[in-house]
Amino acid sequence: MTLKVLIVDDERLARSRLRRLLGECPEPATEVRAEAANATEALQWLGRERFDLILLDIHMPGADGLTLARLLREQVDAPRVVFVTAHAQHALQAFEVEAVDYLTKPVRKERLQAALEKVQRQLPTREAPEAADEALLIQERGRTERVPLDEVLYVKAELKYLTVRTATRCHILDGSLNDLEGRFGARFLRVHRNALVARQAMRALEKHHDAVEGDGWAVRLQGVDEALAVSRRQLAAVREALGAV
Repeated sequence: MTLKVLIVDDERLARSRLRRLLGECPEPATEVRAEAANATEALQWLGRERFDLILLDIHMPGADGLTLARLLREQVDAPRVVFVTAHAQHALQAFEVEAVDYLTKPVRKERLQAALEKVQRQLPTREAPEAADEALLIQERGRTERVPLDEVLYVKAELKYLTVRTATRCHILDGSLNDLEGRFGARFLRVHRNALVARQAMRALEKHHDAVEGDGWAVRLQGVDEALAVSRRQLAAVREALGAV
């Protein structure tokens, strides 16, 4: 099992050192999926992706690491937290928010290795980490909800946010289409500069009039009434995908 790691520290050199040390730890295997310089950036990443572990600094601009850890305790299936800080005096508070370990800078490889092993022992076994339990973490109105990718029909960019559409609901996600396309390209197809659709939900390609682009094409999806515009650039890819469904 490979631990998916988020490093949160306002110092770039500290993040780079942790990334290097992780690469030197033989077991368990780790993959640094993202870095954040503050709690706000960390929450944005947590809304986009699932992590097993956060290596978390305490003293940062804005909300500190302890505040972020308290927020994580309210989430379902939250990642484990290991604090990495230059300040030893916060150890008691760290364990009050159920941190797995508390490392002081400069971090020794042996201590980081031991912390990783603790995290691995606490996590449930995942026999198929890339299987159908993949989900988007949606943060709305003070709560976090997992929306399984199997339920997502399309994702559309609207202003600064993404609309995630299922057969029954619309969700708002803070992220980018490029990021989702890179992570889940096997599941979703780019049909337009502002939209990804679930390949398995595609049912038909039809003529469509767009107020901006004029006459063109749109794709129909099972489970929703609306049709999504298809750009000329993506038309061939949509036709090919429909033939494979």
